[in-house]
Amino acid sequence: MKIFLLLSFLLHCIYSYGLGASSWPQWRGPSRDGMIKEGSPWPAKIDEKSLNESWRVKIGKGYSGAILSDNLVFTVETKGKKEIVRAFDQQSGEPKWEAQWEGSMSVPFFAWKNGSWVRSTPVFDGENLYVGGMRDFLVCLDGKSGKIKWEVDFMERYNSPLPAFGFVCSPLVYEGHLYVQAGSGFSKLDRETGESIWRTLIHKGEKYGSAFSSPITANLKDVQQLVVQTRTDLTGVSPESGEVLWKKPVQAYRGMNILTPSLFGNSVFTSCYGGKSLLFNLDKKSTGFEISKKWENKQEAYMSSPIVIGDYCYLHLRKQRMTCLDMRTGVTKWISSESFGKYMSMVSNGEEILALDEDGTLYRIEANPNQLLIKEEREISKSPTWSYPALSGKQMFVRELESIVCYTW
Repeated sequence: MKIFLLLSFLLHCIYSYGLGASSWPQWRGPSRDGMIKEGSPWPAKIDEKSLNESWRVKIGKGYSGAILSDNLVFTVETKGKKEIVRAFDQQSGEPKWEAQWEGSMSVPFFAWKNGSWVRSTPVFDGENLYVGGMRDFLVCLDGKSGKIKWEVDFMERYNSPLPAFGFVCSPLVYEGHLYVQAGSGFSKLDRETGESIWRTLIHKGEKYGSAFSSPITANLKDVQQLVVQTRTDLTGVSPESGEVLWKKPVQAYRGMNILTPSLFGNSVFTSCYGGKSLLFNLDKKSTGFEISKKWENKQEAYMSSPIVIGDYCYLHLRKQRMTCLDMRTGVTKWISSESFGKYMSMVSNGEEILALDEDGTLYRIEANPNQLLIKEEREISKSPTWSYPALSGKQMFVRELESIVCYTW
């Protein structure tokens, strides 16, 4: 029985995430937490002699991160009134296919400086690429050819309002199904057809028509579930039925619960703009789950999701500094004296962190709970860099605002 379960799990991983074919198939990488697999290649240095630009292709504007199949890199962009998906050869940058649809919109005036271009990062399941368009639109494309297989207009399907900031959540593929915050709720879709299976966490009214955070999978107290952060609550949802297993309100300014929650044992960490950093413990009783606050810390994150290594959380803050929190106690280990940009995309191998600032600076940081130890820094872009670098073998793909760039070490 144990062998059967192990084989089933391995087959699920290969089928769902293209393991062995794609090393960066989704938001925040293979395990959706910014961590690469143990033993994967990692640059010893990031100076120009060690980390070389291999190719560069100009594309339309976008914040959507690069996604990798076995030999392609996928990008999404906004150009005029169109949203465009492109596939390039990983080694040469040669274009392979392109697909597009109507998808433009304008975000609220106070967010204009951050643009109205595409935000959601796609997910690749080894066969199909699932792309979220700004107008609450989800498209399934064949990864090899770019052929559109199906489309879902969430506003039409659920009679929901156009989200003020567009489709922001990055979809999740789990056990052959697709999960996403869109259409003023959280939905499970059939991966092959786009048909809805269930919908939960429904918000009424335009104010809550746009969720920012992306879901993750978790095994908490031996119960497999989806951890979902809406604009108002941190929740656990059954992937099978859509039942809300537990819920905890998380206060944030204008509902700006943006980052992706992180796991620490049977606890869930989050932090938000206008709120605090929080760790919640999960306990399972005969009547269901109980959630309690283990600790809180006054430090506020904004949009950047943290890296958790061992007992420590490395977090970029609203005030544009970096901090390290002890996940056992909530104690602040250190806060950087220097400021960074408004957003930091962090990737780690468990010993070091590659941190890409939105101002185009790449940092190589030691995962050190006693001090911020920047080993190296380098400006790799004159343009804003708002998405995660995607690592594959000895290649790193960086999505600039208007380019996709491949580096090799």
